Amino acid sequence: MQRLLLGGSGVVLAMAAMPAAAQSVSDAHTATVQDIVVTAQRREQASQDVGVALTVIGGKNLDEKGVSVINDIENVVPNMEVDSQFGSGQPSFRIRGIGTREYSSNNASTVGVYVDEVAHPYTITTQGAMFDIARMEVLRGPQGTLYGRNTTGGAVNIITNAPTVDQRAGFSAEYGSYDRYKVEGYVSGQIAPGLLGRIAAVTEQGGAWQYSRDTSEKLGDRDKTALRARLTWDASQDVTVDLAATYAVDKSDGLGFRLRAPYTVNDGSVTYPADTAWRITGWQLSPEMAAVSGRALGSKPGRDNDGFDLSARVRANLGWATLNSITAYQTFSRSEYNDWDGTRFNESDVYFYNDLQVFSQELRLSNEIGRLNWMVGAHYADESLDGGFYTQFRGANRNLINTPYDQSVQAVGLFTHNSFALTDRLNLIAGLRYEYEERSLTTSGTRRLNVPVGPEITYDTDLSEVTGRFGLEYALADNALLYASVARGVKSGGFTTYNGTSATPFKPEIVIAYETGLKSDLFNKTLRLNGAVFFYDYQDQQIQGLEYSRESGRLGKITNVPKSEIYGGELELTWTPFAGLTISQNYGYKEGEYTEYFAIDGAATDAANPVNGPWDVIITNDQSGQPLQFPKFNYGGSIAYDWSMAGFDWRAETNYNQRDAIYNAASASVLPGYWLWNANFSMGPSNANWRVALWGRNLFNTYYEETRNGFNGSARPTASPNQGRTVGVRLTMDF
Repeated sequence: MQRLLLGGSGVVLAMAAMPAAAQSVSDAHTATVQDIVVTAQRREQASQDVGVALTVIGGKNLDEKGVSVINDIENVVPNMEVDSQFGSGQPSFRIRGIGTREYSSNNASTVGVYVDEVAHPYTITTQGAMFDIARMEVLRGPQGTLYGRNTTGGAVNIITNAPTVDQRAGFSAEYGSYDRYKVEGYVSGQIAPGLLGRIAAVTEQGGAWQYSRDTSEKLGDRDKTALRARLTWDASQDVTVDLAATYAVDKSDGLGFRLRAPYTVNDGSVTYPADTAWRITGWQLSPEMAAVSGRALGSKPGRDNDGFDLSARVRANLGWATLNSITAYQTFSRSEYNDWDGTRFNESDVYFYNDLQVFSQELRLSNEIGRLNWMVGAHYADESLDGGFYTQFRGANRNLINTPYDQSVQAVGLFTHNSFALTDRLNLIAGLRYEYEERSLTTSGTRRLNVPVGPEITYDTDLSEVTGRFGLEYALADNALLYASVARGVKSGGFTTYNGTSATPFKPEIVIAYETGLKSDLFNKTLRLNGAVFFYDYQDQQIQGLEYSRESGRLGKITNVPKSEIYGGELELTWTPFAGLTISQNYGYKEGEYTEYFAIDGAATDAANPVNGPWDVIITNDQSGQPLQFPKFNYGGSIAYDWSMAGFDWRAETNYNQRDAIYNAASASVLPGYWLWNANFSMGPSNANWRVALWGRNLFNTYYEETRNGFNGSARPTASPNQGRTVGVRLTMDF
């Protein structure tokens, strides 16, 4: 590992020597890489001046790059994966290998997601429509100082468009394969002196691309609608108030599963052959599941979610400091039915239901005094999550099973983040945060339908940890920043809610991250080259594992791995060789392994105990040296060319991403690697207010899978495939 860090430092130092040579390039070159202002460190800075591995995606580029839901950002950010486990509407985030694969709603993510500085602590709330966005900032590495607990992997910062002084309006309308359409629009401007407003809305419908092998009924329609209103009020010369409210509804279909091998149903009456086409699937809602979910018998897998977000941000100039206050309230209701066996037989069906409420308050004081840029703050959060899920799995006794729970979380954080200029070129970065959290879960356990409810049991866990970041930033030249840092991040412990008998808490996980990198603008700012290498000391990693109850036997449970390690790096390049042409490339590489882990051997433990228990003999295997489950590398990029001809402005763009296979100890569960290619071609009259575009996504119709599972045994594997090639047209107008 020392060799990796030293080698990485040598690479970035060699890169840093290049600006001097760049002076020989002709000054006549007019194309440059644009500066981007970000708020990744809670203040406005040029992205190249931030000593953190950071990827920024402009809002206008999201459609071009095929980013329609937050899951899609994995295709434009190195060393990032986002998937919805088992076809559910809940994304799981991982950055640099840090993250879990989780389908229940109650546990925190390792990647913090923020919309206009407001945290979304539960990832199920992030899957809705993405619209009217100014930019997205993805920070890699622990961000505990400024973003709090549960940012051990990193943070995704979404900034929406602010109200404008001048009167503006616009819309875009898109139509594509499988009759999918999307319409988005906004109105913005001054309402009264000192008062600005903006209203934006979007609806997305259609797109069913899968079909039932039994009935030919289509599956996959999107049904999303969202509305956002923002007000910016200059209350005085020194006080600005920003109010925002967002309401979103998502009634989209779920993702169907395909059979990767012949599937014989439990009673032996039907054997399905393996699905040869990835659009084939199957489903059927049982009368029992229909009754508890409130759905009609003919309902498809899908969700009926809605959420409301309200926030107030106040910025006040106190003279001696600037005060920022962020007050937010969030509600969300989840109702989601999934068919994981992919047949009309109810052998792996699940229904999730949750009601979520979150209140948060953050206060920050900051100022710049001479060489010191300082910030202190406090954060409070009160979260409640009530609900549970019903399951109907394969077996002779296919009773409906219910696991209800109520969870509450209270958290308080105190933090400081400071930058001190030791010299004109050398900055010291120092930040600390103390976080205290109380988390409790009450459940009556797992029970069959119509069986009396057992006594409620409350489980408690707490967190009292210090996180922080210390680093150095050195300006090697005017356009070259070398940085190195060590950071400590913490993710909360929590509770496994797969079944009520495994709800005992698992421990928090801790990451100690070492990182060095370089940000550089070369050759008169025509080439931007950024790189970083990292090493993570990973303690008490949370994974989906096993435990045994003496009375009931094998249980799925989130468990802790004592020690793991991850190391790797990223490179990001943007090049404008001449006016109109922009080439972007990114590459991420990582490796990881367990360094101390004795895992339960389920097969050996089952064989060592009586068939019906008790399960007193537990057999473990040493998994030290076993690779972690993530792709080793991803490579992506884009090529775009803008030109004018015959009174029209033209743009041609293609973007692509290659992702390595995801390792699994069971070879049948390895997710293969893949290539994805997208393309866009647009034109409009010069100086006109409209533009039309043709687009294609997954141009080469690549087959790739989001997840694989063996809920019904390894002999009946299923997979959730992603969509194949789609094409469409888009019209954009601004007034």
